[in-house]
Amino acid sequence: MAQRETWSTRTGFILAAVGSAVGLGNIWRFPFAVGDGGGAAFLIVYLAFIALIGFPAILAEFVVGRKTGRNPVGALMEYGGEAWKYVGGVFVFIGIVLLSYYSVIAGWFIRYFLAGFRGSYADHLASYNGEAIEMFFDMTFGMSSVVLHTVFMAATIGIVALGIRQGIELAVKLMVPALIVLLVGLAVWAFTLDGAGAGYAYYLSPDAGTIAENWATLLPAAAGQAFFTLSLGMGVMITYASYLGEDRNLTKDAATIIGFDTGIAFLAGLVVFPVFFSGGIEPGEGGPITIFVSMTEAFANIPGGRVLGLVFFGTVVIGALSSAISLLEVVTAYLIDEKGVERWKAAGGIGLLIYVIGLPTTYDIIFIELYDGFIDAVLLVFGALMVMILVGWVAPKVAVTELEKGIGDLNGLAQAWIWAIRVPIIIVLVISLYLGIVDYMDILASFSEWMNANL
Repeated sequence: MAQRETWSTRTGFILAAVGSAVGLGNIWRFPFAVGDGGGAAFLIVYLAFIALIGFPAILAEFVVGRKTGRNPVGALMEYGGEAWKYVGGVFVFIGIVLLSYYSVIAGWFIRYFLAGFRGSYADHLASYNGEAIEMFFDMTFGMSSVVLHTVFMAATIGIVALGIRQGIELAVKLMVPALIVLLVGLAVWAFTLDGAGAGYAYYLSPDAGTIAENWATLLPAAAGQAFFTLSLGMGVMITYASYLGEDRNLTKDAATIIGFDTGIAFLAGLVVFPVFFSGGIEPGEGGPITIFVSMTEAFANIPGGRVLGLVFFGTVVIGALSSAISLLEVVTAYLIDEKGVERWKAAGGIGLLIYVIGLPTTYDIIFIELYDGFIDAVLLVFGALMVMILVGWVAPKVAVTELEKGIGDLNGLAQAWIWAIRVPIIIVLVISLYLGIVDYMDILASFSEWMNANL
């Protein structure tokens, strides 16, 4: 068997992990999650999850990945025993389903990016003769969606097929810094808009009463968003950590990754909400299509909107690609490690399967809601819960020993980490999983109604 690849530099690993985390989770999903959650009320709960749950959880995935040097299926089986390979299989399943619709959404962003080259966003909206603005988004479905889904998946497969150093690491060293620079520039520009103050107030002024009244919906939504944006519960961080050497300080790496990810998510809010309010957009409406409909209308009404739209949608495409390659790498690593498949064949074969699974989502938004609701509110939380049980209760001593490599004796801090995983984190995840399942029942009911009306 050929020697397993590793990261060539610490920077490569950090940027790859940050790239996985920041993509569509921070720029597509974060704004509509904040809008659905009532603005700052959601932001506060989300940040609490990141600090109290995200940091211990990402360390848990890191120690499992580095200790075993394998993909999620092999890693969990080696770390916890034969039965745990089925949990690893859940991670592979998540990667397949998540990337299948993620690619379609990325294709939509490509379409909106290209639209800026064909004229102003105001002209595009005017061409629909006064019909609802959603018509501009609805035209995203159909053959154009299939074509752009194809283009995006081909790019993702190509990068992963080139390997860790020549493909993923090289790509993220270019993409992630570019994404950060573009977002900072957009945030500075958004600060100058007339409605920026109202946008900041909505985004940054929490109401304790709103949190108390809506905790049952805020909790699972914030948990799902936290795990989605940090790529937790889906095997990505286990896979990326499996390419690490033992001399790396995992706590420093985890803090760096979370800091960058949270900062970029926060930056995205500083761009989107001032634009919403400047364009007279209500942020709590639209769900998954919020960023498309609202930002397009805003760019149609703001001076220089065509150029700014090009920059914004282009930035999201970059972020989407950096995340997509991490999802495909999870499944590719499984085929390489466990089945002995050559990298290019693994990336190409599984990439084609993912492409086919994503085709229904090019037809109607209901399939995005069906896929995303199951992954976000149920499977990601379940996956994270299983890793916490494995590290906190099944093999905690192994986890502590692995964590101390590259750091030294942590004494009481290591035990505090284990007990944080064992009790409060697991309790919160169990509650979030229950509430997520309850919420998903509503999505299934809506899908059933759609099926009865359309078949």
